[in-house]
Amino acid sequence: MTAVSAETTDASREIGALIANIERVIVGKRQTIELVVAALLARGHVLLEDRPGVGKTMLARALARSVDCAFARIQCTPDLLPVDITGYVDPRKDVFVHGAVFANIVLADELNRAMPRTQSALLEAMGEGQVTVEGHTHPLPAPFMVIATQNPVEHAGVNDLPEAQLDRFQILLSPGYPSESDEAALLLDRLGDDPLARIAPVIGIARLRELIALVDAVAIDERLVRYIVAAVRRSRESDQLALGASPRSALQLMQLARAYALVQGRAYVVPDDVKSLFLHALPHRLIPKAMPDRLMSMTEWKVRIVARLIEDVRLPD
Repeated sequence: MTAVSAETTDASREIGALIANIERVIVGKRQTIELVVAALLARGHVLLEDRPGVGKTMLARALARSVDCAFARIQCTPDLLPVDITGYVDPRKDVFVHGAVFANIVLADELNRAMPRTQSALLEAMGEGQVTVEGHTHPLPAPFMVIATQNPVEHAGVNDLPEAQLDRFQILLSPGYPSESDEAALLLDRLGDDPLARIAPVIGIARLRELIALVDAVAIDERLVRYIVAAVRRSRESDQLALGASPRSALQLMQLARAYALVQGRAYVVPDDVKSLFLHALPHRLIPKAMPDRLMSMTEWKVRIVARLIEDVRLPD
């Protein structure tokens, strides 16, 4: 066994323990958990969009409790101010007071309820891992990840996220309702104490940084890179879309594919990794020319467009 494969085996075991720990709280959503963990390893941010009560906030909290790291929750409301997120300079003491964004994992709950000016306070943090206040730049802790939630069916009191904000999310996930058996198991599990109280960290922040660095050693064939580029460029040429995917989306998709391969226990990316990730990494970055019918959400409509689009992109031999 080579040194690289030994590293991959150790990493796979630890990542598996992390996923299993989260599954003690989140029942029947292994693929969603794997994708969130992959985004964490790929230095990405996650937007969870789904109906109320399906476990979006619980998933973020379970991930944070499974890693020995700093966690902050921002409950987004119309009266939330940018300084609540970024921090401010105390004029009495002339010192910088850190905002809620200074944590390793930040949960921005119901992000689309915040005012646009407050939403934009996250742009620099998500894009560059820093915030600038009164001309001074303050680096954020590493790793840094934002997990934001929003409800797709509400319209009153919400502010749609702008394209620049959406483009900074590596993936958009919709956990969905559990199966009947999983929902029954969920109810029985809640007969006792809070399940979050039962889980403890299974990985330290230093080891997490090592796993994140290991993603850079995961091999991806040049043909798969060209496959990513072809799909992204096809979105810009589609007659169904007013706005296609950005070069940032291609970069983030490539890194996510490498992290997802590591989550699957491999030190190399396979075509199916990339193909499955298109449906999570591209839809939220697109603007369709036509609106969906009333029975379909905008996200579902975008996913359908992407699914049709990638059918025309040839997989590498």
